[in-house]
Amino acid sequence: MQASDIARVARRDWREWLIFIVFVGPNLLLFGIFTYYPLAQNGVLAFSNYNLIARSGEFIGLRNFETVFGSTQFGKILTNTFVFTVVSVALLLALGLMIALLLNQKLRGRNAARSILFSPTILAGAAIAIVWIYIFDPRFGFIYAVLRPFGIPGPKWLTDPNWAMPAIIIVYVWKNLGYATVIFIAGLQAIPRELYEAARVDGAGALDRFWHVTLPGLSPVMFFLTVTTILTSFQAFDIINIMTKGGPVNATNTLIFHLYELFFVQSSAGRAAVVALLLFLLMMIVTLLQVRYLERRVSYA
Repeated sequence: MQASDIARVARRDWREWLIFIVFVGPNLLLFGIFTYYPLAQNGVLAFSNYNLIARSGEFIGLRNFETVFGSTQFGKILTNTFVFTVVSVALLLALGLMIALLLNQKLRGRNAARSILFSPTILAGAAIAIVWIYIFDPRFGFIYAVLRPFGIPGPKWLTDPNWAMPAIIIVYVWKNLGYATVIFIAGLQAIPRELYEAARVDGAGALDRFWHVTLPGLSPVMFFLTVTTILTSFQAFDIINIMTKGGPVNATNTLIFHLYELFFVQSSAGRAAVVALLLFLLMMIVTLLQVRYLERRVSYA
């Protein structure tokens, strides 16, 4: 290769790098400012006793970790987080799939039903929480009005530690059920009709078609919804904050709400940073485990 050819290749490579920097550079810069810098700052705060009111702090080592993990309520908070996540995600996937199978049929008014079902998804969580507070009211609420003629007193949904978490899960699932259903419907409509026809020709019944055609065809959608619903349930805050504020007796206190309490109520940025770091690690580990083990069962054919 002659010197002129080498120079021409070098200029072309330089131009390609320049184009790459021009198009990707701003995105990388913004990503660093709004993602990596906050993560790094959170890591620094986790090892300090920075106080938001005094606007000062110093390095204290692992003391924040000892305080957070040694708290008597931390085990309860962690358990609440996993219970809320597991139950709400399971209900969203199961109910979403069942309703999607129903609304995917040729029924009169199915488009209107889809719209009505999806509408809570676009509403503000705070507004929904306020409405459900009145529905759950043990004296004047809608549920009380329904149960009263039968002589059933009904539970004190938001003030009884045994019923507060189920109440929060009901509201959260009701709000997000439309999203899961619409995604499932899109997945059902993407499955080729020829597969069902071939299964019928082979003598497969409805249950066999569901097990061997529908579920494999929905595996990419199922994988997507599992990942996204778990991540969003870890971050569910507005409904808990409005309806119970983590109570009663920490019955609905989760990691995300505990983070809020530490930062905005107790003004302890260091301990809040520890909880934020723990929440980030949990979400990352759960996501990696899902990608590692669940994606193997996904059929993109």
